Amino acid sequence: MESVNIKEVIEREIPFDLFLGLKVEKIEKGFARLRLPYRPEFIGDPRRPALHGGVVSMLIDTCGGTAVWASGNTRDRVATIDIRVDYLRPAPPEDLVAEGRIKLLGNRVGNTQVIVFPASDPEMIVAEGRAVYNIRKHT
Repeated sequence: MESVNIKEVIEREIPFDLFLGLKVEKIEKGFARLRLPYRPEFIGDPRRPALHGGVVSMLIDTCGGTAVWASGNTRDRVATIDIRVDYLRPAPPEDLVAEGRIKLLGNRVGNTQVIVFPASDPEMIVAEGRAVYNIRKHT
């Protein structure tokens, strides 16, 4: 059976990711960098303006899961068990980038840490997240 290309799956096969326009910038064992292209529909508070927190948490969840998935067999299944998001400052109306790293990886569970920042300023962390994923190994 042919190996799955994670980038292709995220960018072209997962309906939600496709709808949002999610892009994989870098992926390697234990690490993923994803970009969410800005759309005006992502604004949660037009008075600031700031992106909706749900958009930020989705990016954290997907990025962390991708880092775990990239660390095993590409045919493994990865599902979120738990996620925590700390919103540090409003996310400005522009592309967001998330970088996820594995903190602990076992046979059935992976733990990740993810940061989110505007594409124009990698030093301006708008959110941090930690997530735990269930790993179902392909046999």
